[in-house]
Amino acid sequence: MRIALIGPSYPFRGGIAHYTTLLYRHLRRRHEVRFLSLRRQYPRWLYPGASDRDPSEFAIREEGTESVLDPTNPWTWWQVAQRAAAFRPNLIILPWWVSFWAPSYTFILSILRRRTRARVLYLCHNVTPHESRRYDRWLARLPLSLGDLFIVHSQQDEERLRRLLPKARIQRTVHPTYEVFRRVEIGKAEARQQLGAAGDMLLFFGFVRPYKGLEHLLAAMPLILAKRDVHLWVVGEFWQNEARYRQQIKSLGVEDHVHVVNRYISNEEIGIYFAAADAVILPYVSGTGSGIAQIAFGYERPIVATRVGDLPDIVEDGQTGWLVPSADPPALAAAMLRIYEQDGDRWAAQIRAQRDRFTWERMVECIEQLAAEALG
Repeated sequence: MRIALIGPSYPFRGGIAHYTTLLYRHLRRRHEVRFLSLRRQYPRWLYPGASDRDPSEFAIREEGTESVLDPTNPWTWWQVAQRAAAFRPNLIILPWWVSFWAPSYTFILSILRRRTRARVLYLCHNVTPHESRRYDRWLARLPLSLGDLFIVHSQQDEERLRRLLPKARIQRTVHPTYEVFRRVEIGKAEARQQLGAAGDMLLFFGFVRPYKGLEHLLAAMPLILAKRDVHLWVVGEFWQNEARYRQQIKSLGVEDHVHVVNRYISNEEIGIYFAAADAVILPYVSGTGSGIAQIAFGYERPIVATRVGDLPDIVEDGQTGWLVPSADPPALAAAMLRIYEQDGDRWAAQIRAQRDRFTWERMVECIEQLAAEALG
């Protein structure tokens, strides 16, 4: 197939850029692919983090990526459409995760619909944003209605998309793993030594946002500490008021057992935190997909997660981690304690046994099957 892929890549940071770049890497092994990426991602006033640029020395990037699209510059929308049409693709793939992209995607696809016979496949990371507003659903409808095929990673997103586009052709599949971050093997003891960490260690990783449920994890800490000496590491850039969480930590009396690292973690640092951890905790109160879970599995670390989004599809209860209700600190505490009922080697073996479920090859095969059906 000839595939035009439109979406973020390096130098932009975050899970969507990593995902799209890794997809390009694996698609181009079997197909002819043109990757039209971004010249700019978000205006500064719209992005809550310190920067949307990736500071990593080890960057996830691929040769052949063309940096063209600026969502605030309509001239670049025209350039993307022109380049994609000149490639004469059979399939056009776009990631969808926030309604900010509605104007540029609608313009680009409106032109490509007229100038090519290509089918349009959306990779829906979020049908509507995590902290959505009333107008997000309305904004999503038009660009998504220009799609022919849709891949989602959670039942929740499949249901949302069905409500938005009842006749859409949708395939649900699991999020592929991020083994790419496991560049250098490092043992747990060495990783903890580098961090200055001691004792049992649990990890909350990634941007801190309201839907991540960190307050419920912190509320579970006194319940855990009553039975086991555990240290929680909260590692990632805060996209909301850090002081609120600091106050909660202080009021719970767990300052000595909660370690906060409030900054974006570069790719070369990620492995140290996951290698040092006994388990990764995802106490989300809502959500759809989670790349953090797939980094954890790349390091063969079990997960304690809530039953939201795609987490029940990723975590096999009792085999690769534990699942609990959302916003339930006692259940969360009990599950975290249960992690220690079996040793890390056994968890790692059980995670390795399911590795084939999460390969990028499976993702490519899913795309190929959908495209073959649509192209006849």
